[in-house]
Amino acid sequence: MSEAARRFLIGMLAFLLAGAIIGWMYGRPDLGLLVAALLALAWQVRKLLGFERALRTGNFDAFRFGEGIWEQLFSRFRFESEKSARHKKSYRQLLREIRKSTNAMPDGAVILNAENEIIACNRAAKHLVGLRRKKDRGQRVDNFIRDPELSRLLQSGDIGWSVEIASPLVDYKWLNCRLVGYGADQKLLLVRDVTERIRLSKMRRDFVANASHELRSPLTVISGYLDSLADDEQMPRSWEKAVAQMRAQAKRMQHILGELLELSRLEGSAREGSEESVDVVELMNEARLAFDGHTDIAGIVVNAESTTQLHGKAAEIETVIINLLSNAIRYTPPDGNITLTWRSDASGGELVVADTGEGIDAEFIPRLTERFFRVDKGRSRDEGGTGLGLAIVKHVLLRHDAKLVIKSEPGKGSEFCCRFPAKRLLVAEPVALS
Repeated sequence: MSEAARRFLIGMLAFLLAGAIIGWMYGRPDLGLLVAALLALAWQVRKLLGFERALRTGNFDAFRFGEGIWEQLFSRFRFESEKSARHKKSYRQLLREIRKSTNAMPDGAVILNAENEIIACNRAAKHLVGLRRKKDRGQRVDNFIRDPELSRLLQSGDIGWSVEIASPLVDYKWLNCRLVGYGADQKLLLVRDVTERIRLSKMRRDFVANASHELRSPLTVISGYLDSLADDEQMPRSWEKAVAQMRAQAKRMQHILGELLELSRLEGSAREGSEESVDVVELMNEARLAFDGHTDIAGIVVNAESTTQLHGKAAEIETVIINLLSNAIRYTPPDGNITLTWRSDASGGELVVADTGEGIDAEFIPRLTERFFRVDKGRSRDEGGTGLGLAIVKHVLLRHDAKLVIKSEPGKGSEFCCRFPAKRLLVAEPVALS
């Protein structure tokens, strides 16, 4: 208890005791105590009303001096008020600095609540998507940025995922939109101008596609003449080895061109609407049968844990299975094992290709889906593959809303898992019994 509060209580008790003594002198101590209590209450009510008026008007002259309880209350109130004002000033300054820094960002930043309504945005968001900080507050962001990809991103709430959409303001301009976690029941939508990257990517795809098309015709002619030369009985025996090597390299070059054209098609074309029901188990069995006639390869086992079908393009899913299986065969010794597994549950489906081969160092796993990337540079070109298979797999899975998860350990084999979302699964409806 403070000294002022102690003095206040002692003074009140002394005042009441004095009233009781005066009443006792007149033969009515109870009446004296009651009158003293009413006088003390009236005095404190008067002080209370005066303090309320001072709070309302800001004039505390009556409480600035003295050592009573009300003067102590004023002193404490002034201290807390000044402290609050200092904090408010510092917070206001900090908010101004944060606003300046966010306005200086080249990327647009939009804070959204759980219903995807705009809470705040920076200056770049105005230039990139046309948002106005004050006027558009409280509006849904998808009312201003109307794009199916962004709507799917907002509905899924997938933090860390991004989509690329056309600019709602400028033609031939592209934006990358990414969701980031931000506070309780809030998220941050980051918008970045990626027009230059999209343009360079398109130039690269067009160049690869055009160059591949142009190289196909002369390579076909060269392969034809080499085949004719190999079938010629009058060809000198000293040429046989060289011709065989040229035929093998020409065949390999045709395979690379085919994969480059397929990769360019997957990257450049939009998702096709004519999708179908894909029997993944049947495709795995066909892939296994395609390698049955090969010698000196590891044993292949198909493990069908589910009969659920997949909504997608059968030819593209077959490409995924063939590429993953080819990689597993290439890096697994003949006495090893390769397992193709298809399983599904309420969360989605998984197509898994696991082997007991050489395995991959953890440092190389993030780069496996890059074009022409090969882990072992010391392998021959024939043994090491083209380095395009996993890049094709990645783009096919993106077109099917799926992702590739790779687990591997040197000397213990690898596991390539293609995870499809639940919306891609087609569960057969139950047949009613008669």
